[in-house]
Amino acid sequence: MLIDINASVGHWPFRKTYFRSCKDLLARMNKYGVDVSVISNINGIFYKDTQAANEELYQEIRSDRSFLKRFIPFAIINPIYAGWKDDIEICRNEFAFKGIRLYPQYHDYEITDPACIELVRHARDLGLIVAFTIRMVDSRPRSWMDLSEEWRLANVLPVIREVPDAKYFVLNVSNGMMVKDEDRSIIKESQILFDTSGKNISNLGELINIFGKNKFAFGSHSPILDYLTGLLRIEALREEEADETVKEMLRSGNARSFLGL
Repeated sequence: MLIDINASVGHWPFRKTYFRSCKDLLARMNKYGVDVSVISNINGIFYKDTQAANEELYQEIRSDRSFLKRFIPFAIINPIYAGWKDDIEICRNEFAFKGIRLYPQYHDYEITDPACIELVRHARDLGLIVAFTIRMVDSRPRSWMDLSEEWRLANVLPVIREVPDAKYFVLNVSNGMMVKDEDRSIIKESQILFDTSGKNISNLGELINIFGKNKFAFGSHSPILDYLTGLLRIEALREEEADETVKEMLRSGNARSFLGL
């Protein structure tokens, strides 16, 4: 079984992308043997009201029965936008979303903002996974309207320290995977799952040795990145780095445990 914990539908405004709909993504999944994808609607990064994007995703998944078993939706929530508490309740209770994705850089708030901390605690209490994406796109060939500063793993640690008992996806780690010893201990003790899409996951065998075999899962970062690199990082692991049991944990086992599948 293969589960992708980092995929999206929707439109990225600063470059042309493909596989922007559930139909297109499902065709891609079938081609490469992916059984289930965790998805959100990246339109919500740019909408003033992120709930409109969550509603779009909900309606699209409901439009085809085959989507219901293949996609696990996450809501994009902005904690400094009025009404976010109603939004998250609707997404969990009416839409049956399993998590939320937060974009502090794009929505212009600090990760230590009291509203962000409150949202993460609320998500924890509702049993929702909280996902942070370290990098959406490479900032070098960027539009002048896009972000110029990229995050590192260290940028999300303050919220994990504040709410250590929440469940986190940390996605597309493309800069600075290494952290201080005390922060490494926090990561080991917390419920955190890193996906394999980020370029700093190229040394996956070493990272498994540092953080543990239960901390990683396949992720593609589709439609921004190519679809196979995240999986190749798993399949290329040498026997001394990961046996077949560990590889199966990375392909789906860790994700299934996190998502309660």
